[in-house]
Amino acid sequence: KRPMISDLRESGAVEQDADMVILLHRPDMHDPESPRAGEADLLVDKHRGGARASITVAAQPHYSRFVDMADLSWA
Repeated sequence: KRPMISDLRESGAVEQDADMVILLHRPDMHDPESPRAGEADLLVDKHRGGARASITVAAQPHYSRFVDMADLSWA
């Protein structure tokens, strides 16, 4: 299930007070057969003064990091 900003409602005033909320979604965490294995979405779900967006990045859990997929073009 893709996370939504409404999932933060039980977290006190975080949703209301934050200037920016970025949610992380890894499709392969819930579906190991996902064709998007190794990818993650950074969901900019709230951005005061800016637009909402979805940014696809490469997940590298063995390094505990996410990298721009364009940076992997050399691999």
